[in-house]
Amino acid sequence: MKSFRFPHPLVLLTLFIILAAALSYVLPAGQFARRPNAATGREVVVPGSYQRRPSTPVSPLQVAVSVPKGLADAGAVVFLIFLAGGAFTVVDQTGALRYGVDWLLRHAQGREVAIIPLVSLLFATMGALENMGEEIIALVPVLLVLMRRLGYPVLTAVAASLGAAIVGAAFSPINPFQVGIAQQLAQLPLLSAAGYRLGFLAVALLIWTGGTLRHAARYRTVPDATAPDAAADAAGAGRHGLVLLLLLAAFSFFAYGVVRLGWDFDQMSALFLVLGIGAGLLGGLGLTGTAEGFVAGFRDIAFSAILIGFARAIFVVLAQGHIVDTIVQGLAAPLAHLPVALAALGMLGVQGALHLPVPSVSGQAVLTMPLLVPLSDLIGLPRQVTVLAYQYGAGLTELLTPTNGALMAMLAACGVRYDQWLRFAGPLYGLLLALGAAGVLLGIWLRLA
Repeated sequence: MKSFRFPHPLVLLTLFIILAAALSYVLPAGQFARRPNAATGREVVVPGSYQRRPSTPVSPLQVAVSVPKGLADAGAVVFLIFLAGGAFTVVDQTGALRYGVDWLLRHAQGREVAIIPLVSLLFATMGALENMGEEIIALVPVLLVLMRRLGYPVLTAVAASLGAAIVGAAFSPINPFQVGIAQQLAQLPLLSAAGYRLGFLAVALLIWTGGTLRHAARYRTVPDATAPDAAADAAGAGRHGLVLLLLLAAFSFFAYGVVRLGWDFDQMSALFLVLGIGAGLLGGLGLTGTAEGFVAGFRDIAFSAILIGFARAIFVVLAQGHIVDTIVQGLAAPLAHLPVALAALGMLGVQGALHLPVPSVSGQAVLTMPLLVPLSDLIGLPRQVTVLAYQYGAGLTELLTPTNGALMAMLAACGVRYDQWLRFAGPLYGLLLALGAAGVLLGIWLRLA
């Protein structure tokens, strides 16, 4: 008897799209009223305004159309992945990536075990600062070269990068797309309870990094010992150094643009386009070689980019059926009848469950916080704890949910099956969720403000 294996990612996401359409025939359609919120510049729901509306079941034709609509909705992210993937393929074809990894490993000889914690800390920091997610897909060539040279399984590349970024974002005291929006909607000062969050962030990173190191060591193989040709290496060192210097400058500018200038995906895409062209010319590929490198990158990254649109199509179907607000109302309403501690833990679970149909963490904050904050006041739950329940519930679910397009695309780009990822990340998710629950309960006891 063959062991069960998860279906192909496209099959899995298509099944979720069909399930979302089926729910539109079962669940009643309904909608909250919405009003502009000056603090966030977004529309938020009006508490107590949920109203049933005529049923709008999603037809088979609409299901099919949801995929191109999902791709269109996620167009900026899809184009970022294409251009970044093309740029890094160009960089890789210059030989600079392998040269840089060789240099790093020579200088880290005997201390290779520190590389995973350093990589994890770097990505966790970017997750905490700006909710880094889809942008990491572009770094797959660098991560794979590094992990293979160390002899670590390719899953380690996902865990030390996107996984660490998700954990950093979920426990962040400053992430503007999660805690920032939630605190504004809860009328709390930005960065309030930052020290409390930092303590739990440190513990969360220890749990995640420890799990990553344990998996990497358990499945480590003999590293790729292929040494670069010394003469060719010496001849190309100067050219490779220039490409790597350009790469470092591009990432420095990328971080500054995202954190300080408020860049969106279009500006990021433009930067990667310039990086690819510059790297190709500095690396000696010429105009034709650079163009061919971009084409090869587009081809290799296409599947990962398409997965983003399929994941987005699930929400498109739920929105067409007008059942997103129904799901929110059905999950949130029972919390009012629970004791304070159970209600807080219930909010943690509700936020986690809601992140399956609502894959945007910022969108989920706008949808749920206006409902849960008045409820918190009614039952005597500190608003800061309500924000924590949202952060930990929604943020950590990013580690597992197949509606997280960045996760599915990253797994596809690295050649990691979804069931393999679940076996690795599932136990760590349980530990992190327990840590989040402890943070919520301790916040109630401390009357966290």
